[in-house]
Amino acid sequence: MLKIFNTLNRKKEFFSNIYCNIVNIYVCGVTISNFCHIGHGRTYCFYDILVRYLNYLGYKCNYVRNITDINDDICKKVISNDINLNKLSLFMIESMFSDFSKLNLIIPDNEPKVTDHIDLIIYYILKLIKCNYAYISVNGDVLFSVKKNIILNNIFFKNINYKFNDKCDFVLWKLNKNNKIYGWNSPWGIGRPGWHIECSVISNKYLPSGIDIHGGGIDLIFPHHANEFIQSKCLFGNDFKVKYWVHTGLVLFNGNKMSKSKNNFFLLSNLLNLYNSDVIRYYLMSVHYRKNLFFDNCILNKYKLSLIRLYLCLNDLNLNVCLSKKDLISLRCFDDKFNELMDDDFNIPGVYKLFNYMSNEINKLKNKKYNLASKIGVRMRFLAKIIGLLNFDVNFFLKKSVYNDNIKLIEKINKLIKIRNIFRKLKNWKQSDLIRKELLSLNVNVNDKVNGSTDWYFF
Repeated sequence: MLKIFNTLNRKKEFFSNIYCNIVNIYVCGVTISNFCHIGHGRTYCFYDILVRYLNYLGYKCNYVRNITDINDDICKKVISNDINLNKLSLFMIESMFSDFSKLNLIIPDNEPKVTDHIDLIIYYILKLIKCNYAYISVNGDVLFSVKKNIILNNIFFKNINYKFNDKCDFVLWKLNKNNKIYGWNSPWGIGRPGWHIECSVISNKYLPSGIDIHGGGIDLIFPHHANEFIQSKCLFGNDFKVKYWVHTGLVLFNGNKMSKSKNNFFLLSNLLNLYNSDVIRYYLMSVHYRKNLFFDNCILNKYKLSLIRLYLCLNDLNLNVCLSKKDLISLRCFDDKFNELMDDDFNIPGVYKLFNYMSNEINKLKNKKYNLASKIGVRMRFLAKIIGLLNFDVNFFLKKSVYNDNIKLIEKINKLIKIRNIFRKLKNWKQSDLIRKELLSLNVNVNDKVNGSTDWYFF
């Protein structure tokens, strides 16, 4: 049975959903002030796997991921580039969709934009003011009073060395101090909503029956999720339900969090131009989702090699073979191990070890029991697709996608292999070995077979 680590209680808990067979999932989405970086890729890859696995278990997921399309940075970009907010938003959102599509991420059931919910946000801010949970500050901004509501004993505030006073109060509505900044009319003047209120309002609108899993990066625990928690309790009382708060670790570069503000981030689009999307997904989940991932091209290339080995073991297998009920029973041990690992708070690195074991078994059986090797290969691919891997045609992945369809290089490699095969038939091993060395200089490994044919792949 599935166990999930709940940040709220800081322990693994058995999973049970709120309503029938539906799992309501809300994940804090991208702020489109800049292009998506690898940190976004890691976070949303995990929730993509979470949804896929829940679907595999038989649940129907209602997956909501918001889009923050207004904040200070976005306003600054509108002013500095002298561009319409809607045009900027459309361009940035299309870029995000493109990156996520290439990364093979499931499209959420709803992707609401903040700017489409301004009236509703204003309505709930008015409610907070009326209930004395919020007030209008001296400078005209509407602030939520944390000090008055600390009685809620928000567990997210624990272990944070901070005195709760007026300085902790956070913005619900930010009044425009600059006429050039984009804003909306409100009872308090032209302005825009604060960050935290948007998730309280949007999550309640699209998931009014409660949230089974509320997700985001670990950097959102405080202040974003803490503030969202406390204001949602004030707005909706016991109707605000979140069973499991789930958070992913950071992506670190040179020991620091990868972020736009520090300008030490790697754009997802650039990485997708250099590596196949399967390689990137494989790497992003190479350490447990709750742990930090250290970005390094050398480590990424190491995992690229590991994924190549998985694809390579599938080469020449009959991946169209149908598995009978008897076959499924005999291969049940692999399914059981996969389920055991995924049920333990999504132990994806453990699943990688299982796939490596299965690939070793396939390689042992290829020449002796080809049909059995093919059946294990079919099952491995089925399990891999549950976590969004091994999506490509084997030959395409091994020969093209790893090197981004470099046609001239592919032609050169095929020509060298053809010449080498002639020397092999003539038993001219010296010339054959010379060509192998030339291929190695191109980062190409060759796999000679008993029947005289040769497979090759990049390493």
